[in-house]
Amino acid sequence: MFNTCFIWLLNNQKEDGFWGECDALGNPTIQSLSSTLASIVALKKWNASPTIIERGLSFIHANAEKLLEDVKEDCPRWFAIILPAMVELAESNGLEVVFPEAVRETVSYIFKCRQNILNKEKLVGEHNGTPLLLSYLEALPPSYGVSEEDILNNLSDDGSLFNSPSATAKAFMATGNKGCLSYLQSLAQRCPNGVPQTYPMDEDLIKLCMVNQVEKLGLAEYFAEEIEETLEQIYRNYINQKSWVKPSNMIATQLHKDSLAFQLLRMHGYKVSPLMLCWFLHHEEIGRHVEKSDESFTSAMINVYRASNLMLCGEYELEEAKSFSTELLHKFLCVPNKQQHPHTKVKPSPFHKMIEYELNLPWFARMEHLEHRMWIEENEANSLWAGKASYHRISYSHNDELLQLAIANYEFRQSIYKNELEELKRWDGKELRSHSKVIFDALDNLVTETASTYLLQEGADITHSLRDLWYETFVSWLIEAKWSRNGENPSIDDYLKTGMVSIATHTLVLPASCFLKLHHRQIRPLQYQTITKLLMLICRLLNDLQSYEKEKEEGKMNSVLINLIENSEMEVEDSKGIVRDIIDRKKKELLEHVLMDEMCDWPKPVKQFHLLCLKVFQMFFNSANRYDSNTDMLEDINKAIYLPLTTSLKKKPLNKVVALHSGMKNKKFGRINFNFNFNNSCFKHNHLIVGYRSRRHHFRGSLIVIGEGWRGGLVIGTSRTGETHRGVEAVDINEVILFEHLIHCFTATFVTPRVIAVEVTALSDCSVILI
Repeated sequence: MFNTCFIWLLNNQKEDGFWGECDALGNPTIQSLSSTLASIVALKKWNASPTIIERGLSFIHANAEKLLEDVKEDCPRWFAIILPAMVELAESNGLEVVFPEAVRETVSYIFKCRQNILNKEKLVGEHNGTPLLLSYLEALPPSYGVSEEDILNNLSDDGSLFNSPSATAKAFMATGNKGCLSYLQSLAQRCPNGVPQTYPMDEDLIKLCMVNQVEKLGLAEYFAEEIEETLEQIYRNYINQKSWVKPSNMIATQLHKDSLAFQLLRMHGYKVSPLMLCWFLHHEEIGRHVEKSDESFTSAMINVYRASNLMLCGEYELEEAKSFSTELLHKFLCVPNKQQHPHTKVKPSPFHKMIEYELNLPWFARMEHLEHRMWIEENEANSLWAGKASYHRISYSHNDELLQLAIANYEFRQSIYKNELEELKRWDGKELRSHSKVIFDALDNLVTETASTYLLQEGADITHSLRDLWYETFVSWLIEAKWSRNGENPSIDDYLKTGMVSIATHTLVLPASCFLKLHHRQIRPLQYQTITKLLMLICRLLNDLQSYEKEKEEGKMNSVLINLIENSEMEVEDSKGIVRDIIDRKKKELLEHVLMDEMCDWPKPVKQFHLLCLKVFQMFFNSANRYDSNTDMLEDINKAIYLPLTTSLKKKPLNKVVALHSGMKNKKFGRINFNFNFNNSCFKHNHLIVGYRSRRHHFRGSLIVIGEGWRGGLVIGTSRTGETHRGVEAVDINEVILFEHLIHCFTATFVTPRVIAVEVTALSDCSVILI
């Protein structure tokens, strides 16, 4: 066992001289300081490779100032315990650890933090949600006086000490316990490429973090099948509580896992009870621990707060969890870190900024595209929970590849949005003569183009249905104009009946939903589903809240104003409170219709689109009337469409596909032949995403082909029923149709010289050709 570990140390020093994890950008983390010290101490003990040891010491001296920059403002507990111990261990073995002059005060402060922890906390017994001191046995000073009895009484059945390999190794050295040795030997065999911080690891928690990571980076569409399979397994484990691993001695970890599972499972339509994460509210003792240990639980409380955003009607436990977590997060922001230097001016850490963002901007007011940008730029990717050395964020393998893909995907979406804005310039109305004609011609063009596209794709004419939608909307505008002109005061019921139509949300969501497999008969006026009615009502009320002052001046009706008219003793804030209560209640109803299949049997993409439309309106009218402002949304618009991502991650060059002979005379093609039958949701070649599919057995959307200096082509094979699409002639899978032959059959958008997006619908095997 020792030889294997020793060889691993010799072979795994990074090029810069350190051992340990890197962040998503490939840079060493603060953990690399303690890991490097521990590694060179082991090598020093066995008189091995002075050159490697010297490189390790040089790394510490060269990088300590940069790595300890944030620690001097907010030193994590685990680091305060481990780093001083590793420094003392190195010096006791004859190694001179020299820190630069600029960080010696910080190092002294970390040692004082360690001493405060040792004086304050008990070795074993009650804990406050953080790992017990005994789980850091390898880092406790000899003077602390840990007895053999303390160690043996806390060993697990597998021989480990709190599932910690390093603490168990120290336990074996102190006691010679055979169970400890057996655990370490088994671990070395199972993990030949480096052991984790805790073992056994909670596989469900790791999977949850991975799914969360993929979704937060905006890559879920490429891994839809894998995500569903993972969540199905996690849900089965949750239902069978025996399989739902409970992290030992780690309340915070359990809260982190349960809240993350609740978020992901509920968002994907699984029936989960709020008790899954609200259990801590029903244990008074645990609740006190959480409240007293706000800093230790803050990371877990962020996830509890996020989970509470998915509250449905009648879920009072989630309401309580939201209040509890909100109070704790505010407390964390307001109370200075007790371990900070008394005279140090503290700048907000990224973690503080993240909490402020969560508290200040409601989930319903956030656009996913901008959320993905923030997650990429802030490197929130490092959110796996890895054990006692966990901080707010840590790195994990392959995150670099995910971030590279996320950046490419975000930039690709930006290019699509830019192209769509160019398309809108067709409606500039330069040749039109009056406002009415501008509106009519633009609307007529929109209806005609939408109906023609739908007829081509689905074979049904929806022209009359689209016109009826707009006719109903124009009628509502005329009714409101009549109220205003005649000074009429409609009842609140009459106002809402008309106002939910005049806001025109349905004219946006329903036509677009037809292209998401909503049956065209579902868009007829007076036959709207509840989910659409809820969306229309909420958007009207959101607008009313932020525009009542302007509409009062213009002599227009508004629900806030009608409440005041019908209740003469009511104050404006009381009326606004009534409207907010209605909005909150209706949001929960809408969310239930979106997430629960029994509430609405429409296709999931259609229901999700209703939620996205609500989030757009909430963004417009969250705290002000941003919709009518010429400046309020400029920053968001620029970030969404124009501004490049701000990240220090170095882009890797795209790989070209090697040209292969296709069988055609005098032509060579670089060919990627998948021959898939839609069992894979993501098709890759040389680490490039080249296409994706929806959950149904239809391939729909943008087929992305990326290649430097290449043109694109597509092969379409026949379906099993012999169907073809858009007039494409049925061909054998081995034949080739060049891109220029397809341009009349498909909508081709040239986004950049390196990206070609082809709108395609196919029902069978296909291949991508790079020419």
